[in-house]
Amino acid sequence: MGANSFGKIFRITTWGESHGKAIGVVIDGCPAGLELSDVDVNLELAKRAPGNSPLTSPRKEPDIAEIYSGVFEGKTTGSPISIIIFNQDADSSKYEPMKDLLRPGHANFTYLEKYGIFDYRGGGRASARETACRVAAGAIAKKLLSHFKITITATLKEPSFDLIEKAKSEGDSIGGIIEIATSALPIGLGDPVYEKLEANLAKAFLSIPASKGFEIGEGFASAKMKGSEHNDLFPLETNHAGGTLGGITTGKPLICRVAFKPASSIALPQATTTLSGSPATLTLPPGSRHDPCVALRALPVCEAMTALVLVDALLAHRSSKIHY
Repeated sequence: MGANSFGKIFRITTWGESHGKAIGVVIDGCPAGLELSDVDVNLELAKRAPGNSPLTSPRKEPDIAEIYSGVFEGKTTGSPISIIIFNQDADSSKYEPMKDLLRPGHANFTYLEKYGIFDYRGGGRASARETACRVAAGAIAKKLLSHFKITITATLKEPSFDLIEKAKSEGDSIGGIIEIATSALPIGLGDPVYEKLEANLAKAFLSIPASKGFEIGEGFASAKMKGSEHNDLFPLETNHAGGTLGGITTGKPLICRVAFKPASSIALPQATTTLSGSPATLTLPPGSRHDPCVALRALPVCEAMTALVLVDALLAHRSSKIHY
């Protein structure tokens, strides 16, 4: 499994499984001299942690990160930054009764076909638990972006909290849409042809578990617009394009959205098969802990992935031409 890294200059590699001893991330390419402490990382992780709302999984993971390397006397040294987060509330017993069943909507079928082995405890490497590592790395990226006065905000556009509560009460789940908006960005971030900013954002967001769609600016609505309606006339006062032209930032805020599917783990019985192909019914054991809407806890993950893409683009942009 060799695709656990993201980014080119500011590059992260995550590791660990949902019910393993720990998860973590190594960040390479962070410039030296950035003030950084465990507190910076843990403030971001607190936004993603489960158990903080009746509408999220009750799993109690404090997600306390520890920086093991790359920081000296409170500043980054330029060497790899290693962060570890110990798992403290994993309950693997809930997965024993269904370890021989194919779980609808989950990755155990494809992982088993591809690798011949799968850690069924909470989904192993396929679990959204891995996103805590992204948020930890994103905390560093966001702090670096703050030096350039760049801020990122993710908000839940759909569904309403009432609909989430209704789905939960029915033993079901519901999808959601997150919108990400930044402050005005520097002009010139992103590189044609295959490193367009929105192309890298699309990859970043669609690598998040349960994500199913990405759009920037007017997105799919632009397919029903006329050119006279969609074009952002100069000087740029509108932002139908969402902050890029030709894959390069225009100086306007970045505006994009990510769609998330309903959580696959639900309390309702679901028809399935055993690993050997026999018909079966999947019913989650009493006390199983899952999110009725994964988009709620994906908000800081989307901010983190945006930050990682922007930092990488910002560092690459500094080498785009000779400055006299």
